[in-house]
Amino acid sequence: MDIAVRPVTPAEHETLGDITARAYLDDGLLDFGGSDPYLHELRDVAKRAATAEVLVAVDGERLLLGGVTFVPGSGPMADLARAGETEIRMLAVARQARGRGVGEALVRACVARARAVEGCTTVVLSTQRSMSAAHRLYERLGFVRTPERDWRPLPELDDITLLTYQLTL
Repeated sequence: MDIAVRPVTPAEHETLGDITARAYLDDGLLDFGGSDPYLHELRDVAKRAATAEVLVAVDGERLLLGGVTFVPGSGPMADLARAGETEIRMLAVARQARGRGVGEALVRACVARARAVEGCTTVVLSTQRSMSAAHRLYERLGFVRTPERDWRPLPELDDITLLTYQLTL
């Protein structure tokens, strides 16, 4: 499959929001299903694009296959990134495009962008325990687990802990 990765356009915000929301919902990754408050964040591509770089993968027909948010440093979209770090967030691939290298293309594009950020030495990301396919992808690309940075997005809920990975550049 011919895959190109480029910045999202405003005309694609809604479609990418739908792809991202569907990926999380269909894979059972939202603890509260369709009423999960995070679902709104997943759909709000315009908000992410205003403070970070949102990338999309498209095929030769310009069909949107997936997307990711690249956070070039600390700021409103960063959950983990500290000085000298960039962050990858909300990686999602449309169901019909899975297994074709789309996720890998998106992660590689983020790593390339991180290498271009002055002073960046590390790429970080959070993932859910159940995202085993994503874990395999990150590890294949050289990311390592950083359990000391694991965190809970909802501190009042002990059973939701996000795992963290990093890639040293």
